[in-house]
Amino acid sequence: MANATAIETGIDFRLTEEMKLLRQSARDFAETEIKPGVMKHDEAQEFPMDVVRKMAELGFLGATVPAELGGAGLSALEFVVIMEEIARVDPSVGLTLAAHSGLCLQHLLLFANPGQAKKYIPELASGKKIGSWCLTEPFSGSDSGGMKTTAVRQGDVYVVNGSKSFITNGSYASTFVVMAKTDPDKGKKGISAFILEKNFPGVSVGKKENKLGMRASDTVQINFENVRVPKDNLLGSEGEGFKQALAVLDGGRVGIAALSVGLAQGALDAAVKYSKERQQFGKTLSEFQAIQFSLADMATEIEAARLLTYKAAAAKAKGDDINLVAAQAKYFASEVAQRAATAAVQIHGGYGFIKDYPVEKFYRDVKLLTIGEGTTEVQKMVIAKNVLQ
Repeated sequence: MANATAIETGIDFRLTEEMKLLRQSARDFAETEIKPGVMKHDEAQEFPMDVVRKMAELGFLGATVPAELGGAGLSALEFVVIMEEIARVDPSVGLTLAAHSGLCLQHLLLFANPGQAKKYIPELASGKKIGSWCLTEPFSGSDSGGMKTTAVRQGDVYVVNGSKSFITNGSYASTFVVMAKTDPDKGKKGISAFILEKNFPGVSVGKKENKLGMRASDTVQINFENVRVPKDNLLGSEGEGFKQALAVLDGGRVGIAALSVGLAQGALDAAVKYSKERQQFGKTLSEFQAIQFSLADMATEIEAARLLTYKAAAAKAKGDDINLVAAQAKYFASEVAQRAATAAVQIHGGYGFIKDYPVEKFYRDVKLLTIGEGTTEVQKMVIAKNVLQ
């Protein structure tokens, strides 16, 4: 795969030698440690804890956490490189990493006070504990301001009641960042963010979702019944939760864009390999112009998505406002991934419809990427809002 480059004032997307080594390390890990168990974990809807532990040993779970808090101290662009290689082999594992690092840990890195950071971040960075991020509810998806979960202040604690749905890593997480309404009359401005622990009385894991794709990624409902949360576990101030969530989602979307690029690249790699092996009418598929054109479209769109994702990651690493570019990267990369997965199945023909070939799983996994962390329509709303300013 050619190195991604772009010419733009002040920005160079060429990977450094260190990043190339990191990419190779992540690729080797994905090929040797993840690939052998992909279909086993998918068929059983089994969370690959052994893989997660090994990612932790390599520092992937705490990739962007500063060294003083137990992390690898990598940049957002380096995290994107890791994510792309993981998702190229198994998007489910990429999603697990995205929820832990891109949402839960990211929220704490951005908004935890020094005491909270010291208490919670090192164990998450090391992988000793798994993190989860709780925003979506059964009756509030894109309309997160319509959430029903409440946190009522009672002396030195907040009492949390409600439930969250589609929570990634929920069954295995020990640390949750939870959004709840401290002032229901204020709508979005009444939402606050809290750190909850799995062992707090009243926290329970509910229904596990039986999903179309990303089946090795754990997705459950989390319930809160009179959970007493120390007031010191409030992140920031009351009423800041919605703003915090939006900032976290901006960063998280860069990770999902990288996941999308990785999945798309995996689909292209599989399609190229199959087209060179499969013969019809006395020629390999790769000799037919129709197949060549399809591969050319895939390769070009994937490279464009990669560059946009790298641009977003570079902006994030510099501390720039990424609201627009993160939405653009997530929107474009997820749609490109969907087209790439569809084209890869088409090139495989009937074999693309069976589980002996990886494109069948890419085809199932990819749809979530146009939905999770803000649907395609939400991304378009964000982009349009920026364009119309």
